[in-house]
Amino acid sequence: MKKIILSISALALVSMSYALPLDRSIRPKAGPAPEIKLGKTESFTLANGMKVFVVENHKLPTISASIQLDIQPTLEGNKAGMMDMMSELLVTGTKTRSNDQLNEEIDFIGANIGASHDGISGSGLKKHQDKIFALMADIAMNANFKQDELDKIVTRTLSGLEAGENNPDEMLQKVTAAINFGKGHPYGEVASKETVKNIDLPFVKNYYTTYFRPNVAYMAIVGDITVAEAKVLVEKHFGNWAKGTVPVTKYSDPKAPAKTRVIVVPRDGAVQSVINITYPVSLFPGTPDVIKTKVANSILGGGSNGRLFLNLREAHGWTYGSYSSIAADDLKGNVTAYAKARNLVTDSSVNEMIAEMNKMRTTPVGNEELQNHLTYMSGAFAIGLESPGTVAQYAINIERYKMPKDYYQNYLKNLAAVTAKDIQDISKKYINPATANIIVVGSKNEIADKLKRFDGDGTVEFFDTYGNPIKATEKIAAPANLTGDAILKNYVKAIGGEAALSNIKDLKIVMEGSFQGQKLTLTNIKKAPNKLKQAIGMGAMTLQKMVYDGKGGYQEAQGQRKNLEGDELKDAEEQADILADLHPEKYGIKRNLKGIEKVNDKDAYKVEVVKGEDKFIEFYEVATGYLVKKVETAQMPDGSSASMATEMGDYKEVPGSNGYKIPYSVKIPLAPGMNLDATVITAEVNKTIADSEFQ
Repeated sequence: MKKIILSISALALVSMSYALPLDRSIRPKAGPAPEIKLGKTESFTLANGMKVFVVENHKLPTISASIQLDIQPTLEGNKAGMMDMMSELLVTGTKTRSNDQLNEEIDFIGANIGASHDGISGSGLKKHQDKIFALMADIAMNANFKQDELDKIVTRTLSGLEAGENNPDEMLQKVTAAINFGKGHPYGEVASKETVKNIDLPFVKNYYTTYFRPNVAYMAIVGDITVAEAKVLVEKHFGNWAKGTVPVTKYSDPKAPAKTRVIVVPRDGAVQSVINITYPVSLFPGTPDVIKTKVANSILGGGSNGRLFLNLREAHGWTYGSYSSIAADDLKGNVTAYAKARNLVTDSSVNEMIAEMNKMRTTPVGNEELQNHLTYMSGAFAIGLESPGTVAQYAINIERYKMPKDYYQNYLKNLAAVTAKDIQDISKKYINPATANIIVVGSKNEIADKLKRFDGDGTVEFFDTYGNPIKATEKIAAPANLTGDAILKNYVKAIGGEAALSNIKDLKIVMEGSFQGQKLTLTNIKKAPNKLKQAIGMGAMTLQKMVYDGKGGYQEAQGQRKNLEGDELKDAEEQADILADLHPEKYGIKRNLKGIEKVNDKDAYKVEVVKGEDKFIEFYEVATGYLVKKVETAQMPDGSSASMATEMGDYKEVPGSNGYKIPYSVKIPLAPGMNLDATVITAEVNKTIADSEFQ
């Protein structure tokens, strides 16, 4: 018999010729979940009850420390907002250091020291660790609240609340909290101007002395430090922190509504809506459902690969983004689906969001989609473990929430074990838009009627920015024989009439207002027939000005000068004309009466003003004829649109004007959610203003 000898290369060729083709459409089977080895966490407890957790990390010569208070404080009630202010109050000085001294010592060592109503944190270089702990301990044990510092923070807080009253996302956040949790729960308390003004020093001091106690404190220390060093530092600086009896408040147990509620928060002139489909749930940290809900949320709307995003943005182009969250919490969790959409597609967006939520309940997730999300979540968890701070927080979570000791070691294994059936079952348990609060901030007239179909009773409720119910105002039809032109004529009559306007040869109005603690001066100068100068100043410095000399003009800001062109030039020409309201047709302006609505609880004619392709809304008070509000749409630098409302009031006659009246109080929008409350300081007419003023 002839002997056959094949080389290794020949055998390889033969085997290749008979090999089955690789099917790249079949995903390789996932390997077993890797075993998680958390960084080593050492812990000890002081005699006063403070629990300390230490994670050594000697890569950099830095340390960080944080104290977390496990407290359930009493409700704030008519002083809501105090806890939000504690982050500033706690670092305004101690019994041993003034505000300036505290700031100087922190700055000198280049440290970061911060605080909140339930904790204190500090970080910096290892060589300054003793000083960092000393400063943190001083704040924890010796904070010294002063009335003048409280007054400053109250003023800043009131300014922030004012700014938030027209910020749609802040409005949505506040109303969502109030509706989901109610006033009987700390998550449902919403700070308002009234409650912030009620906050006093005794209330602040009582909170601090009651709840800042070591026996409810967890401290995490991470960085270039040994456990032995940490024990010495903590004992030295926190060993004398006196423990005390810390009360535990019992709160109401918020429930999801029995059927859908549709709630609209009116925002005049809004061109888009912000939407939450939301409700409270009982989902607690460390319980078996948490990992499954995290996967379900990732699929529904945890990011740009979530179904909400892919539907509303990618498929329909209705929004920049749509997301969801299923939050676990030791008091009360919540489910929320969020989107921002144009008025025209607000109801369509709500419909698709509900459809995606229901799909989670009714249709099993595909294996590829599930595996994609599991892979992403596994990677994110693994990356998080690279941070020693995360490892320390995990140790505190296990202790604080009485979680299984191996919860995080088994996290990836339990994550990998989640099945399509698990997702559908957990969705049925926690994702239910049929018992949700559908909260929408937007233009009431544009969206409210279209949203009724989603409400369990076919109605829409209205709430203000702070979560308080307001009465729905019915649309009142304007008298059939009244027109927009007639409304304007009534306004001219109300401010003095044609004779008073025609008598004005020049006009100078100076207003003052405060913005973020800085006093601004606004000057408006006009000279007949068509000259204009507007300027905004701070002290002796001019921040911005615009000049029009009857033929051309310019704008100037931050040293940059730009000539007026196109629509800007046309607008300047109209503003310069003292008699513009007597001949609006000269500027191509038409006014259409749209009905009657409430403005500051008073009936006002709603007039649509059309100027070329631009449209805006004016409101004229029925009783007086005065223009009391103007709502325009402005383009933001990021390409989005925002509603900007100017409000006018306190009309008075200008001295020496033969009856001409102007609003002495004006709320001017500087940016979305930021207004300047300005008051007329001087108003002068016919003072023979020189032409050189307009050069």
